[in-house]
Amino acid sequence: MAASALAFSGMSALVKLASATLPSAEIVLARAVVTLILSAAMVARVARRDGRSPWGRRRGALISRGVFGFIALGCYYWSIGRMPLAEATMIQQSAPIWGALLAWLWLAEPVGRATAAALALGFAGVALVAQPHGHGIAPAAVAVAIVGAVASAAALVTVRQLAAHEHPLVIVFYFPLVALPAALAWAAPSLVWPTPRGWLLLLGVGACTQLAQVCMTYGLAREPAARAMAVGYLQVGFAVVWGLVGFAELPVATTWLGAGLIVAATAVTATRRAPAPRPA
Repeated sequence: MAASALAFSGMSALVKLASATLPSAEIVLARAVVTLILSAAMVARVARRDGRSPWGRRRGALISRGVFGFIALGCYYWSIGRMPLAEATMIQQSAPIWGALLAWLWLAEPVGRATAAALALGFAGVALVAQPHGHGIAPAAVAVAIVGAVASAAALVTVRQLAAHEHPLVIVFYFPLVALPAALAWAAPSLVWPTPRGWLLLLGVGACTQLAQVCMTYGLAREPAARAMAVGYLQVGFAVVWGLVGFAELPVATTWLGAGLIVAATAVTATRRAPAPRPA
């Protein structure tokens, strides 16, 4: 999960650089193409070695994971191009808090007083980070970022369910498999031919994403989602460094306060005990 956080932060910095000259939809499309090629090769190797079907067993849930992932990705990339990197990353990292709420609604997981208090803290933290007028950020960018975080939470809950039945690489494979046609439809009206630098950035986005997805999926397959994603908050620290060094962005005081509340909320939700899924 720590390696995943580093790779995701590198991906975010590359997306922000690419967003200066390329539409968000095209960056999503490029990522889907690269990750589909890499994922297909990896899952085919596992299928040959273990005699597994690369298409999985629970295809409806696998497709749902891909749909949620595409929505989360599109919203996150769009918001990165219109918000400071640290703020966009912090809102995205609120996904475990939304995930605890979705697990209660979808999976009937019990929510005790401590978790309820953590949810309240987390939502207060998101409000502090996201206050658009205080940061000079467009409200639409904040709204899209929050939608992306909720969609990411839905994807995480789905991954958690699938991890007991499917190989991690099959779960990874379905994400670009679903995202590619969706991204193509979104990007087609506004395609721009990238410059050589643009091609390098797009390839870097795809490579960082693939590494991050594989590390994250293996981590989620072995630990409850809340505890595993708590380690993902390293991504926020990396994002602050990238934003400061690469884009001269320094988070304001309310962002730090909101980040502290979100991290505290996630630390509380991470203490919830849940049985680990059996290996696929």
